[in-house]
Amino acid sequence: MLVGFMGCGKSTVGRLLAQRLGWYFHDLDERIEAAAGAPIAAIFARQGEAAFRALEREQLQQILALAAADRRRVVALGGGTFAQPANIEAIAAAGAHTVFLDVPLDVLLMRCAQMTNRPLFRDEASFRNLHALRLPFYRRAERTIAAGDDPPETIVDRILMNWREAVPAPLAPAQPRELLG
Repeated sequence: MLVGFMGCGKSTVGRLLAQRLGWYFHDLDERIEAAAGAPIAAIFARQGEAAFRALEREQLQQILALAAADRRRVVALGGGTFAQPANIEAIAAAGAHTVFLDVPLDVLLMRCAQMTNRPLFRDEASFRNLHALRLPFYRRAERTIAAGDDPPETIVDRILMNWREAVPAPLAPAQPRELLG
């Protein structure tokens, strides 16, 4: 499970990582939009954050159920998913592994300022405040990968290298089968 703040590259990196491993890829935000038949910004505007979080939790549970049958999955979580204690507990209970894509706040701000589909991006002050509130949750991930402004391919390389270094050589599989649950 890739975790991190909006704009850190979870979806882009996740797709590349899944391709590299030959695994399935799930973008939680895309699944929520498909289930709701509406963009996330519209869900927030029409139904509010509580309704969105309920949809998020439902879709996360579905992904975790799929992962129980076949652990070869890379999942890009939404920016707020891992900041919900119930979600963190569900992810841990499922035995899924978590990787925090750590991007400097100013880089995130620059990336997100150009996007119009971020319902929780109102202004710089609220953006910084939300980041500060979520950062302690992201830091609970099993691994942290410095993502910065590097190309997505480089970040994928870092994730794979980090995983291989964490697994003792005699036990390391040819491909990290349990990397992201």
